[in-house]
Amino acid sequence: MAKQHFASAKAARRRARKRKSTILARAKKEFTYMGHNLEQLQAMPLSEFMALVPARLRRSMERGFTEGQRKLIDDVKRGKHPVFRTHDRDTPVIPVLVGKRIAIHNGKEYQEILIQPDMLGHYLGEFAATRRDVKHTGPGVGATRSSKYLPLK
Repeated sequence: MAKQHFASAKAARRRARKRKSTILARAKKEFTYMGHNLEQLQAMPLSEFMALVPARLRRSMERGFTEGQRKLIDDVKRGKHPVFRTHDRDTPVIPVLVGKRIAIHNGKEYQEILIQPDMLGHYLGEFAATRRDVKHTGPGVGATRSSKYLPLK
């Protein structure tokens, strides 16, 4: 007869904990903004959406859109281009813009961005950084002899 080996209670608890901690595939969570899904947000009028956004954005939308903002929103509604270019970084992200590609000017060039549902309630300029980290290299052309010296440390 083969001898049976019974593990201790501590080892059994450890194995149970290990089985429980394995990562299971989670269902993708549906996007909601203030309790409304994307289809509801796109169907509701702008005045109702304004009531859901933070105060600063709501106040700027109550004043009305500028001519450039209005032109961008109208172009997106018509679907004229695959990518919409704009300098208006203060344009709020509203449900009409979700899923569209917008190229936002950062002061030097256009940065193309796909508008995601998570971007609702923000401004376009928040997604196109205007500043970069400074990356210094060695001395440039025309540097003096003394500035070309690099210590070994």
